[in-house]
Amino acid sequence: MFKKILKWIGRLILIFFGSTLLSVLIFKFVNPPITPFMIAKYFDGDSRQIQKDWVSIEDMSPDLPLAVIAAEDQKFMTHNGFDVEAIEKAIQNNKKGKKVKGASTISQQTAKNVFLVPSRSWVRKGFETYFTFLIELFWSKKRIMEVYLNVIEQGDGIYGVQASAIIHFNKDAKKVSRSQAALMAVVLPNPVKFKIKNPSSYVRGRQSWTVRQMGNLGGQAVVKSFYED
Repeated sequence: MFKKILKWIGRLILIFFGSTLLSVLIFKFVNPPITPFMIAKYFDGDSRQIQKDWVSIEDMSPDLPLAVIAAEDQKFMTHNGFDVEAIEKAIQNNKKGKKVKGASTISQQTAKNVFLVPSRSWVRKGFETYFTFLIELFWSKKRIMEVYLNVIEQGDGIYGVQASAIIHFNKDAKKVSRSQAALMAVVLPNPVKFKIKNPSSYVRGRQSWTVRQMGNLGGQAVVKSFYED
């Protein structure tokens, strides 16, 4: 009986690693039609809607990836999926009882949004770490950014920069301005609380800061490789 249990556990482990690896490899080439995150939010929310419209990164304004890098993860192009320094600072702040600032990278957020449901637990964090490792191993930075910008929540039931740009600015993602891109980026910590339409003074302040950071990062040169053949 003990050997049978071990055999079944071994099979389950192989199935888990095989299926998760396969899904990561598939989404390297195939655009996710919907994600567990979207489905969970659909049933948890009040609006009961999923508005999304996938576009390639070449059909987005270069200011969009630049804005999310400036606002969310300025080491995105150089780290391996994890910002060790930011994680250490978050741990220290937590020990001191200070407000903990998020240390999640764009890669981690992509893993969470594509493969997991919204929740807060160490188990979910462990799966997030696992999927982050896989996408950093098998996807390019360009692919991570492209998927991220197409699945991020931009309001209640609104996902991706194309749907967001049309709903909030009545234009395609390719035509958003730098300030509009910055506004779309700064609501990401909580896109239901922080509004793109009628933004608060706090959001406006973050928007101005992000625009300055976009300039400090060297403008579109940071994401130039995303738009080269």
